[in-house]
Amino acid sequence: MSIISKDIQKAIRLLTDDELVAIPTETVYGLAGNVFSEKAIKHIFSTKKRPFFNPLIVHLSGVEALENIVAHVPDKATLLAATFWPGPLTMVLKKNNKIPDIITAGKDTVAVRVPNHPVTLELLRQLPFPLAAPSANPFGSISPTKPSHVERYFKNDIKQVLDGGSCKNGIESTIVGFENNEPVLYRLGALSIEAIEAVVGKVSVKNKKEQSPDAPGMLARHYAPSTQTLLVDAVAEEIKKHAGKKIGILVFKDSLNNTSFTEIVLSKKGSLQEAASKLYDSLHELDDQKLDVIITERFPDSGLGKSINDRLQRATFSL
Repeated sequence: MSIISKDIQKAIRLLTDDELVAIPTETVYGLAGNVFSEKAIKHIFSTKKRPFFNPLIVHLSGVEALENIVAHVPDKATLLAATFWPGPLTMVLKKNNKIPDIITAGKDTVAVRVPNHPVTLELLRQLPFPLAAPSANPFGSISPTKPSHVERYFKNDIKQVLDGGSCKNGIESTIVGFENNEPVLYRLGALSIEAIEAVVGKVSVKNKKEQSPDAPGMLARHYAPSTQTLLVDAVAEEIKKHAGKKIGILVFKDSLNNTSFTEIVLSKKGSLQEAASKLYDSLHELDDQKLDVIITERFPDSGLGKSINDRLQRATFSL
């Protein structure tokens, strides 16, 4: 029996009873639990097999809920929230003492966002507590952008995937923290750094940290298929190195028109936004085909191309 359901009232009952529910957002599906329930939060970590040193993101119904969980909001954070929430921006802010240390990996900051998805916003408005929700996948695996992805991962571990269709943006939120009240980018994501800088000026980038990461998504290996995956500049040349193998190809806009391997073109019209929205679903599709190797094309290094390259780099074996 499928655990996929559109029943928001069922989700409310489960979450109120300290159970986990997979929720849709505009970025990826999240594995959600009551922020204030130690049982639920521990269940998130154990279900995902996620290390406790990797902090979780708290999802809010609106900017007005910030005052319940954070101690200080820098001026530039207020400006970013006014511009991009609801939306694919997570901000790391000083937490207040209501937020359990298990959420924040013991740090004095908490990652927060207001997701831009009607189903989850309605759910959050009806709940008396915020939700902690990392991506609904086993730690390090490809993130889920469809209910079926989550069900395949966790059908025996959770009781509901709240069905909100396919995720519009398709890659995780961009994460911005603040050091001396100035914005620092911790994770490239569905909101481009150019869009952020247009609002608050120059933003420094610090998006790799293996030990005690400041935010999710900073580890070198992440978002990875089980199939060996390579990120290259010249796909046709790389194919020659793998003669006799079952090969999957992921390219941006130009097909290689070779029927001897499986190929997915992410955006024939050359849209980085379309490519990002299809990225994880395409990796799931290729990973399911029992291939020997997946060869992915490096994207233009601007706008969302930076974020796509970041995800593909972390998905590869050859870091």
